[in-house]
Amino acid sequence: MATARAAILLAGFISSAILLMPAQWLGLKLGLPYARKLPNRYHRFLCRLVGIRVTRRGEPHAGSACLIAANHTSWLDIPVIASLEPCSFVAKSEVAGWPFFGTLAKLQQTVFVERERRTRTAHSRNEIHARIAAGDRLVLFPEGTSSDGNRVLTFKSALMSVAQLTIVNGEEDREADLVVQPMSVTYVRLHGLPMGRYFRPFFAWYGDMELFPHLWEAFSLGPIEVVVEYHKPVTIREIGNRKALAAYCENCCREGQTRALTGRWPEAELAPAEDEETVRRFAGAGA
Repeated sequence: MATARAAILLAGFISSAILLMPAQWLGLKLGLPYARKLPNRYHRFLCRLVGIRVTRRGEPHAGSACLIAANHTSWLDIPVIASLEPCSFVAKSEVAGWPFFGTLAKLQQTVFVERERRTRTAHSRNEIHARIAAGDRLVLFPEGTSSDGNRVLTFKSALMSVAQLTIVNGEEDREADLVVQPMSVTYVRLHGLPMGRYFRPFFAWYGDMELFPHLWEAFSLGPIEVVVEYHKPVTIREIGNRKALAAYCENCCREGQTRALTGRWPEAELAPAEDEETVRRFAGAGA
C-alpha cells in the first residue's frame, strides 16, 4: 500500500505541475494577474493531494512591504508556506539548475542568491529589496540550509541587511521601514499521531540526501500535519541592527517550534505582552 500510495502521489505531483507550467509561463511572459495567484492555488491543491494538513497560527503582516524569515526543514516547506498566501522564495543559486524543480522555482519567481560569495551579498540584498518594493512577498530561509526538523539552526544575518533599506509607500508618497516577520514551520503529526524525533527526519530534506528518493519515501509514509505560526513583525529600527534582527527571528522560530511540538500555546490576551517582551529582549543584541 505504501508503494502504491507513493507512486500515485508522485505521478499526480509531476503530471499536475507539467500541465500548469505552460499557463504559468504564459502568464509571467504577458504580465497577467493570475500568474501571481496560480502558484498559491497549485500549492493548496498539492497539499491536499499529498495529504498535508496545514494549521496556521497568528496573522500575516498586512498593509506594508514585508519580508518573511522562516526556519527551513524540507522541500515540503515550499508548498506548505505557499499554500497560505501568494509569495515567492529566496533560494541558493544552485536550485536554478536543478532538473524540473529549478523550472518550478523560476515559474514561482524565486530570487536566486549566491550565498557562498560574500561579494554578491549587496547585489542579492538589492534584488530582494527591489522585489519587495514592487509588491512581492518574499520568504527567506536565514539558516542557509535545511535541518532535520528537530531543531532550528543559527540564523545568518547577511541578507537581513535588506531591512536597513526603506520602501516608498505609494499611497502616501513617503518612505517606510521594511517589515520583517518571523515564521516557524513545524512538522507535528503522522497519521494523526505525534510524529516524534524518529519520523520527523523522514520528511526533512538535508545533508546529501537525493531529492527523488526522498520524495518517494515521504509520499509513502502517509498524511502529515504541519503547524505554521506567524510571529510578531518588526522593523530594524525597533530591533536595532541586522544581527539583533536575525537573533530575534531565530528565537521566534525556535519558540514557535517548541509550542507546536508541545501544544502549549499562550492565552490570547497574554500573547501580545509576550511578543513585546521578546522584542525588548533582543533589541540591540549583536551591536
